[in-house]
Amino acid sequence: MSTENEGTEVPPAPSAPPVPVDTPAASPQAGSAPDANWPPPPAPYPAAAPQQADDATQPAMDGTQPAIGAMGETQPTTGTDATQPVWGAPYQQPPAPAAPKPPRSGRGGLMAAVLVAALVAGGLGGGLGYTLAQNDDDTSSTTVSAPDSGGDFKRDPGTIAAVTAKALPSTVTIEAESSNGEGGTGTGFVFDTEGHIVTNNHVVADAVDGGKVSATFPDGKKYDAEVVGNAQGYDVAVIKLENAPSNLKPLTLGDSDKVAVGDSTIAIGAPFGLSNTVTTGIISAKNRPVASSDGSGSQASYMSALQTDASINPGNSGGPLLDAKGNVIGINSAIQSSGNGGFGTGQSGSIGLGFAIPINQAEYVAQELIETGKPVYARIGASVSLEDTTDGAKITDTGAGGSEPVEPGGPADRAGLKPGDVITKLDDRVIDSGPTLIGEIWTHKPGDKVTLTYERNGKTNTVEVTLDSRVGDS
Repeated sequence: MSTENEGTEVPPAPSAPPVPVDTPAASPQAGSAPDANWPPPPAPYPAAAPQQADDATQPAMDGTQPAIGAMGETQPTTGTDATQPVWGAPYQQPPAPAAPKPPRSGRGGLMAAVLVAALVAGGLGGGLGYTLAQNDDDTSSTTVSAPDSGGDFKRDPGTIAAVTAKALPSTVTIEAESSNGEGGTGTGFVFDTEGHIVTNNHVVADAVDGGKVSATFPDGKKYDAEVVGNAQGYDVAVIKLENAPSNLKPLTLGDSDKVAVGDSTIAIGAPFGLSNTVTTGIISAKNRPVASSDGSGSQASYMSALQTDASINPGNSGGPLLDAKGNVIGINSAIQSSGNGGFGTGQSGSIGLGFAIPINQAEYVAQELIETGKPVYARIGASVSLEDTTDGAKITDTGAGGSEPVEPGGPADRAGLKPGDVITKLDDRVIDSGPTLIGEIWTHKPGDKVTLTYERNGKTNTVEVTLDSRVGDS
């Protein structure tokens, strides 16, 4: 299995279906007697429905070692090395090769044109059918008309339509481009009234060093923006709108710790460049360990994710995952994919396994980025193995660059942990691998006290550890 990120360039769309054309009725055979019922009355032509696009190394727990094997970054608009891993692989699975990434040449316009063509074709068929039916309407109608059209209905609070109507104006489509023209499309949402927008790091990573970022609201208003800060390990970033409007309405943040499996979810984003798309589902699981990277060979990101079956596709990255009341409970970040392409591009699409960064963690990271421009990570000061295992997180015999695997004077050292110890639990969470341990530690803040259960020489031990801190991604 493989997973991949959702930030992507708009791929080419399928060609529009042909416009239906009436076939003339066949004439009666020559020489036959006239038939009073010939020709038959024209039948209503059915309206054509518009088609709807619905590392083998051991990284230090303080992040000083490179982590490889898990995936991530905005799908580039130019071709990339197909040997690079793709986004969001589960810890126990090796990464799959990234899907080919198409060039950027104006595909958004192509998709819009093709979709419009399909809609026009559908409208033409519908109009023709209506006209024929109207011309032949010699008897009273047997249909019943609604007193109000759909647009006149009042949506009750709490319905999907009502929640969507309130949240959509605060959701943006983000375009990020590097200094050499590479980039892609993702999503973000309004975090505060000052113009800060929260999204994924892999959505804006191309624009961090000298690139360009813009954000477009559903009403079509587009704003240039700058990257305020980005956290590669957490896969969270904050951008700020230039000349931000005064009427911004931040989305309400929920409590991801209180989310239950089975709760309803609503995802908003720009899958395959289709901005302002809304999908629904449920919380399928909590605390799902997911590892990812931006595909550039840099350090991996880790999350203890919310899993949802709401349809999430390339372009949804950075968008809000809402609860039934419209509160943000997560940031859509990765999908598990079967590898089938979307819109004929070879890019993978949703199979109902999406993953979101819990908002409690993302909110803390975003606030740190706004205040200091740099992320702050919790750490235990020990290097753990990233090998595929279900036995726990093993402290390695050597650290990064030949350093000590247990940092002298660090939290793990003070707690008596040694190389070879296998950590199997953090508080009440089962730890089956090194990446799982990292993801769980990063759900905490520096200074938090956690209880580690570990095995040494066949014996199980527990110890309390006070987490230390590390500033920045390097």
